[in-house]
Amino acid sequence: MNQLEKLAIHGGKPIRNSLLSYGSQWVTEEDIATVVETMQSPFLTQGPRIAEFESRVAEESGAQYAVAFCNGTAALHGAMFAAGIEKGDEVITSPLTFAATSNSVLYQGGTPVFSDINPQTYLLDLEAVHTSITPRTKAVVPVDFSGQPVNMQAFRALADKHGLVYIQDAAHSLGASYDGKVVGSIADMTMFSFHPVKPVTTAEGGIIVTNNEEYYEKLLRFRSHGITKDSRWMEGDSEGPWYYQMVELGYNYRMTDIQAALGVAQIGRLPELLSRRNEIAQQYDRAFAGLEHAGLLWRPTVDKQAMSGWHLYVLSLNLENLKAGRRKVYEALQAENLGVNVHYIPVYLHPYYKKLGYTKGICPQAEKLYETFITIPLFPKMSDEDVKDVIAAVEKVLSFFARS
Repeated sequence: MNQLEKLAIHGGKPIRNSLLSYGSQWVTEEDIATVVETMQSPFLTQGPRIAEFESRVAEESGAQYAVAFCNGTAALHGAMFAAGIEKGDEVITSPLTFAATSNSVLYQGGTPVFSDINPQTYLLDLEAVHTSITPRTKAVVPVDFSGQPVNMQAFRALADKHGLVYIQDAAHSLGASYDGKVVGSIADMTMFSFHPVKPVTTAEGGIIVTNNEEYYEKLLRFRSHGITKDSRWMEGDSEGPWYYQMVELGYNYRMTDIQAALGVAQIGRLPELLSRRNEIAQQYDRAFAGLEHAGLLWRPTVDKQAMSGWHLYVLSLNLENLKAGRRKVYEALQAENLGVNVHYIPVYLHPYYKKLGYTKGICPQAEKLYETFITIPLFPKMSDEDVKDVIAAVEKVLSFFARS
């Protein structure tokens, strides 16, 4: 790449003629046919597709039970409810996540405690978690940032040692594994998201998988107003086959059969979708090795024992060797028609959390890295030409801004 090539932001010709999003769904004609078939059936809301989808996800994740929700946030809320989180309880989690992770703790009256991350993997640091545990700690919620799973066995051991509930926010990592164990098989509860940019999609949707029958039954009630027809949970005698009782304060968090139908079709393609994500990530790794060697960026680091789901590909800019800040680089890449993004603003820096008393400086590693992050496009429907465009645009922009 010619270092003097004029950037699009300065009036030069962009690498692409049209915008390439950082993420996108891939819905096939077969997926659509499955949804249409369900729409023509007697069931649009709670029908057989829900149970089929739950069964498929449980099978893929090595779990005994699965409970589908209308979105991932609702699923996390359900997990906090099932774990018994309430006022006075603390829940340790990562600051590098979408706000839903810690918001779900607040919904139950609990207190999120943000622990710092490993600067290489960007995952919740196990030693930092150890120092964050207090007598009020009730659960730990590591986040599989970008699709890379945490060391699940290590977090399992930590939770068991301290009597904590282990909830894994695996919104990014369906199908990923650590040390040969698939995500969903180790934690007390694991949440997967099915937003359009996730490994598979139901348009909007989420799920909790678990091997704990008690959690499973609580989740079922919670997603449907706290209502049950199961005599084990009702008071007194049943008045008839129609009879039900509301035994807890639940919510209407149910997934529809239409959503589940799309999920059933999509999850059958999970190996293909993950394989393509991995291929793109490998192409990026090879292409950006030179820029890393030149000291302009750092590529994502994956633990040798992990198989990542590659939901995101996050570059970390070495701003000391660039003549521009992160914002300028971001805007220059946008001008080249790359739909770049930034994942994530540390949650406690949002105004709402500041009002709750959280302050800057809680997690210095996360804050420092956030200032350098740029997420570049990565999704299975990208063509090889799309991938080449991303590589060319990154090389063009960073070469232009490189210090001599």
